[in-house]
Amino acid sequence: MAPKILVILTSHGRLGDTGKPTGWFLSEFAHPYDEFKSAGFDIITTSPAGGIAPVDPMSIEMSKDDPTSVDFLLYPDWQVTDKLCNYLGRADEFAAVFVPGGHGPMFDLAVARVSQKVIAEFAEKGKVLAAVCHGPGAFVNVTLAGGEHLLKGKEVTGFSNAEENIMGLSEVVPFLLEDKLKEVGARYVKAEEPWGVKVVVDGKLITGQNPASARELGRAVVKAVNEA
Repeated sequence: MAPKILVILTSHGRLGDTGKPTGWFLSEFAHPYDEFKSAGFDIITTSPAGGIAPVDPMSIEMSKDDPTSVDFLLYPDWQVTDKLCNYLGRADEFAAVFVPGGHGPMFDLAVARVSQKVIAEFAEKGKVLAAVCHGPGAFVNVTLAGGEHLLKGKEVTGFSNAEENIMGLSEVVPFLLEDKLKEVGARYVKAEEPWGVKVVVDGKLITGQNPASARELGRAVVKAVNEA
């Protein structure tokens, strides 16, 4: 039976009080998806609200010369998400959970109880946990059954303060991911320069720093699942 990957997409489509749209970042799902499909994995796509999860239109524009992302927009099997609540108590059915980035997860997945519960269940069942760019924002409020924080003492990466400053969004996001990861007890690391590729594997926790890291993160997830 093919391994199954549970993907959690954001349902949040507004960038704070700016009036601008946001959502999940196209290439950060498209590139890992390509790796998962090539490995023969089954991919189940969910979001807190279900239905169409908003893709950040900026990410579509930025990926217009990326064949993987352009082709991904044509795939039918990710476009309508199932409600995440339908997957509570079902971690045993899956090999891994994956959270793509985009600014949306900072607003909903970081605080959604359903997301926190599903991720905690996957962790407690020894499944692979993966997230890229702002996706690790979904991990920052997850505690395990014994009360310990999911990320305590773990080496992780995610979108850096420097990268957020370059985007001009440090005052828009509800928190700075780099700071928050450190605050909850993770050992945060990053590429030497902004936008550099950085993927960190700490046991079954796999994180990527930014869009450029998405493909390598997908490969790391495939490797971890196949070795489990």
